[in-house]
Amino acid sequence: MPFKPLITAGIENVLNTFLYRSPALKTARQRLNGKVLRVVLKEFSTPLVLVFSERQLDVLGEWEGEADCSVITHMNVLPKLRDRQQLTALIRSGELEVEGDLQVVQNFVALADLAEFDPAELLAPYTGDIVAEGIGKFIRGGSSFLSKGMQRQQRYVAEVLTEEWRMAPGPLEMAWFAEESAAVERAVDAFTQRLEKLEGK
Repeated sequence: MPFKPLITAGIENVLNTFLYRSPALKTARQRLNGKVLRVVLKEFSTPLVLVFSERQLDVLGEWEGEADCSVITHMNVLPKLRDRQQLTALIRSGELEVEGDLQVVQNFVALADLAEFDPAELLAPYTGDIVAEGIGKFIRGGSSFLSKGMQRQQRYVAEVLTEEWRMAPGPLEMAWFAEESAAVERAVDAFTQRLEKLEGK
């Protein structure tokens, strides 16, 4: 199935929020300025095209020009790309095929590895602080959502977002987002630990 404009806009919003908001990431972003990364997911009939500029990242479902780099993979491999150290292993194992300039995907993975991820911050403008924090706690595996009512809470939140507010994608997209969120959280924790070790030296 092709990517719909709503999905590409949502992905674009998430990536811009976490990759382009921090001045500390400017150097890492500059390495990608003017580059085009084509992502082919085998579960979808059309690719996602990431076009990097100095101020933002555009995510497109269609692109007529040439891409600097193309990656071909499965959706369940995407969370692994948050760990720079896994990149070579993924290519060797065939889980990730890279065509064109390998440096582009390496720089993108490095940028994503440095970015901080807070789901509540992303959701707050749309849902309000309280709802956003609740969903953020759920995504982070907060203890309040790991009680007996976890399934009921999850179903209620999903129904409100998809049916009543018509603001969120369906269950498949939410599952993908939750998996991505968990991977980003793990990468941020690992990065924080590395920083603490460096500061301790």
